Amino acid sequence: YINIQYSYFSKSETRFVPSVQDFDKKLSEADAYLQILIDQLKKIENLKETTCSMVESIKHCIVLLQIAKSTINPVDGIYQPPLDTPEDNTTMPTQTTLPTDSSQVCKSDQRPSTLPVGPVVTVMGSLQTPTPNSTGSGPSGPSSGVTSPALIPIPSHSVPDFSYSSSEDEFYDADEFYQSSTSPKHSASPLNNEQTALKRPNTTESLDSSMSNGTTDAELFDSHDDRDDDPEGESVEEHKSVIMHLLSQVRLGMDLTKVVLPTFILERRSLLEMYADFFAHPDLFVSIADQPEPRERMVQVVRWYLSAFHAGRKGSVAKKPYNPILGEVFYCHWDFPNDTETPPHETVSEGPVPLCSANSVSFVAEQVSHHPPISAFYAECLSKKIQFNAHIWTKSKFLGMSIGVHNIGQGCVSCLEHDEHYIVTFPNGYGRSILTVPWVELGGECNISCSKSGYSANIVFHTKPFYGGKKHRVTAEIFPPNDKKSFCSIEGEWNGVMYAKGATGENTVFIDTKRIGIIKKKVRKLEDQLDYESRRLWRDVTMNLKLKDIDAATEAKHRLEEKQRAEARERKEKEQQWETRLFHEDGECWVYDEPLLKRLASQRQ
Repeated sequence: YINIQYSYFSKSETRFVPSVQDFDKKLSEADAYLQILIDQLKKIENLKETTCSMVESIKHCIVLLQIAKSTINPVDGIYQPPLDTPEDNTTMPTQTTLPTDSSQVCKSDQRPSTLPVGPVVTVMGSLQTPTPNSTGSGPSGPSSGVTSPALIPIPSHSVPDFSYSSSEDEFYDADEFYQSSTSPKHSASPLNNEQTALKRPNTTESLDSSMSNGTTDAELFDSHDDRDDDPEGESVEEHKSVIMHLLSQVRLGMDLTKVVLPTFILERRSLLEMYADFFAHPDLFVSIADQPEPRERMVQVVRWYLSAFHAGRKGSVAKKPYNPILGEVFYCHWDFPNDTETPPHETVSEGPVPLCSANSVSFVAEQVSHHPPISAFYAECLSKKIQFNAHIWTKSKFLGMSIGVHNIGQGCVSCLEHDEHYIVTFPNGYGRSILTVPWVELGGECNISCSKSGYSANIVFHTKPFYGGKKHRVTAEIFPPNDKKSFCSIEGEWNGVMYAKGATGENTVFIDTKRIGIIKKKVRKLEDQLDYESRRLWRDVTMNLKLKDIDAATEAKHRLEEKQRAEARERKEKEQQWETRLFHEDGECWVYDEPLLKRLASQRQ
């Protein structure tokens, strides 16, 4: 029986051995199936291309419908005819002037691989003309030869020829701004090469001389915020033609670093100054060091972190701050109300702001790189022995009816008395409704962790769903060491009230951003600032934006950019590298040269 079976299977196997012809037949069938798949793939690609074209068409239809709606039903209820005369309309360019290689950006097959970086989109009110300020705060007013703001006609809103966005191909470097008659204390000649090569600004000498002359703190520093002049909201109704021209340049997912941004969307301050808003509640920041236990310190870090975003969005309209140029620096500090612990004459001479007291929080920021654009900033409080160091790389991307901004980087809160370091990351920002009244929201998951104590926190900024849902939602969970179950859950609005729920399940107010007061930062007066400090650097652009003189603002920006281009070419010819002023690169981070940790360690030696 076994022999019969073996014989049968042997004959069967021999009978079904494929021949070369069978192999060729199967190969032909496989080739036919492959051709079918290739044809189907081509159809899918054609369908995808058609779909993308349809999306673009729908996008522009929505733009036209929005404009038609706002024309029929204006925001103020009264139809406003266009201000442009026929002569003005003929000057509207049909193609925006871009860098020479900008054509490569508009190709449909080019898509950035990552979402753009940082909190570049911020909120601010409408542009207003400046008012006289007895304290000398903000940019200097126009000279007597300038027409009164009330008599200056508002120019038509044409698209500027020069980009206000950061370009990774146009490498602008830091240097002093050209001198104008608005600042009599500085000569009109630019700094020489030896001066611009200084790594660290020598501010102590000028500040100490002011102290020796009996100058008071109020005379030296300015607590004025340029945005205080702005009302709560501003529509973009009068800028429809510029918005349409802007949208004609972009595609979904396109990197906005190559796109000319109209002047009216600019916020009248630098991105470096915007980062100072992280410390609008310096009392919450320094109170981290007052907590006796690691658990309480982590909770306080989360409380300060969640309070750090609302101050930068003062009004209801999303606007974009100036992109800092390489080497630009911003200094400020915060004094606490009713601060009597430290004598007024006791100052921190070695800190970022030499004249502030040991109880004050001092802050400095520098644009340390332009390719890619990276900002570094540092803050400290000597009496509490706490410091913060961070760096952020920012880019922006077009998302249809929104603009997205992504923050790459991290910060570190250091409690020196406890040798604890809390690493924090930052959320993305989005400018929504760019055709009507733009508004800003935050989105993304952030983390806070302390390697020494083991405590950590997960924070999620929720973007508003397309249908329904609430704006500005944030949730957070705080975890103990080696435990996946949180001991504190937080929910609310990052620009409103947030509630915490502990082990008992009872909801308590964690932080109410609408009730806690913002402590205004103090900045040296414009005439006392160095040429590369933010407010002095951008003073002409800021003043002309207040006057709504877009052409003059564009010209001021152009002069600054041309100077940076020339110096970049000069350094390239001499094969010189740019040296940062106050920060240095340490691995993937940018660290302040003289942090409090380093100074205290040197004192103990």
